[in-house]
Amino acid sequence: MKKSKYRVYTDNELAELMFQGDGNAYAELYDRYFAVIYSFNRRMLHDDDQAEDLTQEIFMALYESATQTSISSVRSYLYQSARYALIDHARKQKSRYDYLAGLQDYYQKGVWSTDDTVIERDLQQLIESEIDKLPSKMRAIFELSRKHYLSNKEIADNLNLSEGTVRQQIHNALVRLRSRLTCFLLLQITGLLSWIGHS
Repeated sequence: MKKSKYRVYTDNELAELMFQGDGNAYAELYDRYFAVIYSFNRRMLHDDDQAEDLTQEIFMALYESATQTSISSVRSYLYQSARYALIDHARKQKSRYDYLAGLQDYYQKGVWSTDDTVIERDLQQLIESEIDKLPSKMRAIFELSRKHYLSNKEIADNLNLSEGTVRQQIHNALVRLRSRLTCFLLLQITGLLSWIGHS
């Protein structure tokens, strides 16, 4: 009976109860969102065990944060935490490759250098620049979806649109961005191939 009582609470109410030290509120949020965040991580990692480990870490961080400070939006907090965790995981995974690449440069040229930081910075700037160039309605819908993690239905309700319109606008935005990013990545690959051909 106690468990069903917590099911009717909103995320914000549960977050407030967690702040007050209510473990049942945390358990309800865990049941409510674990599968969602796990699925998000699984799509990014393509590895069941890594996705589960990362999701457990995210929920441990939620518990620790919520008992110290009030969280305004649990959904946004979890997705933002997942994003940061995935970025951190990717950096750790490629650290070995970066080290070997730097070692090879040092061996061949006598200098330690990799272009990863520059490429990452340029790519992030390009993404933000291309998002800014999207038509205003398309940009608003895309940012609500990708930056605020709203569902298509939530976006449709907020902007007084149909879900079909929201879905189409997100698809169109992704097509435009993918086209621009593909050009950028092709330039990077061409430069790499050129470097290999002259090495």
